[in-house]
Amino acid sequence: MNIHSIKLTIMKKNVLITGTSTGVGFESAILFAKNNYKVYATMRNLKKADKLKQRILEENLNIEVLPLDVTKVASITSVVKTIIEKDGKIDVLVNNAGAGFAKTTEQASEEEIRWVTDVNYHGVVFCTQAVLPYMRKQKSGQIISITSVGGLVGQPFNELYCGAKFAVEGFMEGLATYVSDAFNIKITCVEPGGIATEFMTSAIEKTAIEGQFATGEYAPIFDRYMAGNQKRANESKEQVYQTGIEVAEVALGIAQNENPPLRIRTSQWAEDFCKLKTKADPDGHKIVKQLQDSFL
Repeated sequence: MNIHSIKLTIMKKNVLITGTSTGVGFESAILFAKNNYKVYATMRNLKKADKLKQRILEENLNIEVLPLDVTKVASITSVVKTIIEKDGKIDVLVNNAGAGFAKTTEQASEEEIRWVTDVNYHGVVFCTQAVLPYMRKQKSGQIISITSVGGLVGQPFNELYCGAKFAVEGFMEGLATYVSDAFNIKITCVEPGGIATEFMTSAIEKTAIEGQFATGEYAPIFDRYMAGNQKRANESKEQVYQTGIEVAEVALGIAQNENPPLRIRTSQWAEDFCKLKTKADPDGHKIVKQLQDSFL
């Protein structure tokens, strides 16, 4: 290895991505690797890693697959320690792991409520907490969280999921007000609309009650909700459901952006859906500056 290649190796950025067995996480791992990142692709169940490992072999991708359960702090800490021991740094964290959930508050169990909050919110907090000391010391870093339009706009039968995603948005917004300027840690929430991946299948499996999505007096309301969703999808001029690669491309663009926004929607449909919340401050820069001026 010559001096030039050694410099290139040192300069290569690394990225830790959670939830890479399918969908956005899977596509992000491959896309980042193809764009000269060293990728640490993590997932809770390594039995689901075969598809990714096959792509790694076929395309000679610089991806290391590691087990990480975002609901367990010890698992998160172990992966971060492994990366630091190997590279001495963490440049980018992509908080992608999450799970859909659509069930009424009344009909959801305590276990389900805690689960949807742990996977979609607490996991983001603990992964972020784990990388912050290293990004602070190196005075650089980027945290990209794949949230949802459901983190800005509450939706019927998705209130528990939306509550967790709203929490992520508030957490990231608050964090950005002081770590961005002080430590050069960039924060962005990537907000897709519907994604046509196994994420949707998982949501359906978690939602069904004895084969039904809602029961009793809620059933006819849910039927109207689903019919309305289908109608909007059919009548929309813009594509409602995106592919995992389309969202991954947005995440990569954010990682390559020297001045990334606090928030970005991943499609025109998502942009239009959220416009009542975003038209005054579409990328979130104003609110961060206003909060800094008010509190700091």
